[in-house]
Amino acid sequence: MTFKYGIDTLTLDTVIGISECTIEGILTEDVKNKVVACRKKVEVMASSNRAIYGINTGFGPLCDVQITNEQTNKLQENLLITHAVGVGNPIDKKLSKLMMICKVHALCQGYSGIRLKVIERILFFIKNNLLPLVPEQGSVGASGDLAPLSHLFLPLIGEGEFLIDNQIVVAKKVLEDYGLKPIQLKAKEGLALINGTQFILAHAITGLKKMEYLLDLADVAGAMSIEGYQGSSSPFRDELHQLRPFKGNIEVAERMFMLLYKSQNVDSHEDCERVQDPYSMRCIPQVHGASRNAYHHLKELAEIEMNSVTDNPIILSDTEAISGGNFHGQPLAMALDYGSIAASELGNIADRRCFLLLEGKFGLPRLLTTGGGLNSGFMIPQYTTAALVTENKSLCFPPSADSIPTSLGQEDHVSMGSISGRQFNQILGNLEKILAIELMYGAQALEFRRPNTFSDIIEENFRIIREKVAKLEDDRILKDDINAMIHLVVNQTFILK
Repeated sequence: MTFKYGIDTLTLDTVIGISECTIEGILTEDVKNKVVACRKKVEVMASSNRAIYGINTGFGPLCDVQITNEQTNKLQENLLITHAVGVGNPIDKKLSKLMMICKVHALCQGYSGIRLKVIERILFFIKNNLLPLVPEQGSVGASGDLAPLSHLFLPLIGEGEFLIDNQIVVAKKVLEDYGLKPIQLKAKEGLALINGTQFILAHAITGLKKMEYLLDLADVAGAMSIEGYQGSSSPFRDELHQLRPFKGNIEVAERMFMLLYKSQNVDSHEDCERVQDPYSMRCIPQVHGASRNAYHHLKELAEIEMNSVTDNPIILSDTEAISGGNFHGQPLAMALDYGSIAASELGNIADRRCFLLLEGKFGLPRLLTTGGGLNSGFMIPQYTTAALVTENKSLCFPPSADSIPTSLGQEDHVSMGSISGRQFNQILGNLEKILAIELMYGAQALEFRRPNTFSDIIEENFRIIREKVAKLEDDRILKDDINAMIHLVVNQTFILK
């Protein structure tokens, strides 16, 4: 399967497919011609006497300083070198690859004025899995992700480093090994490379793909907890949710009915005296559904961004280059903060369900152990979920609500979207751990509902858990069990539908 850069529409699944080499990204002749045509416009502007921002002027507060034709190439090289000031740990190589894929697609729209040979060199890096080292901190999310994109593209000019087999290798050596010479950037090219939101966008893509799975897994964990608690399936009836038809709520209600379908355990207490379940059981469609609504919103915006031109200035004609603000990260930053709250709440309600399973009600033993007193059973893992939930709450402060002026006040409002993206993924990482513990609790609770049987999906996931984590009889070190559960979640082993 192929994807045509600059022509086809990127989606979440497509960009992931290109990054995982299941889809091949290619340049068509039409796109090549479009890139070359736009480059010619830049060359005309660069040689004119009229000051045009980013083409024959300085940058930021130096936009009023005109640069001679002879200085233009050095200016573009200086741009990458001076903006490569990121700090902190290197980002995951998968993020670097997503950044390059999204940048190539943006450049191929034909509004950036970059030479075809530069795009082809980036594609060579992608194809050969040559992934530059990019520090995680240093972007304020406008004028785009300047620092991380500078690090990403330093190797084009023979500077910076690559991460190869988890080893840091200087770019000059890698280029020599592949018989490549550094590219000398020309007018507008440095700016086209480092203006943009690809760092924010790559974090959104990565988080969305993970959240897509965790939303479904949260439903599975919730259903398993309901089975263990012998809760009711009636709050998931379609008639109820059609009266308040939020998309996410309806999706979750349908999934909960499916996950509990033909459960002998649910049927066995249909006529019991309990009137209603606690909110963390009964309101799963409303809470999980709200998180799904946030996911849908972020996905919609991220897919718009994947197919947008976010550098500056934008080349519109032989004489017109508009200096605007397409590089500003606020559209994604705010939605990422919304996504962070949504992911955090999935963990919050999961922790509450863990607590309910420990209370010793409705036929379950306290702390999910029959040997309470001598044994603490599953008392303590809920401490861990409580700690993770609180950590996630602290990470929900919205960076997009903050702004610190930079560039001598020229960039006087910035998005901080890079921090929003990183926090979103941190929260999702914590959510994986919380759901792993709830699933472990749920499996233990199901042990006390036998000989009743459950839905096929619950039974299959129970089997997956028991292959790695045995029923808890007497106290044992639970760290290994928790790590095994986390491994199952991270590797997306569970059956969701």
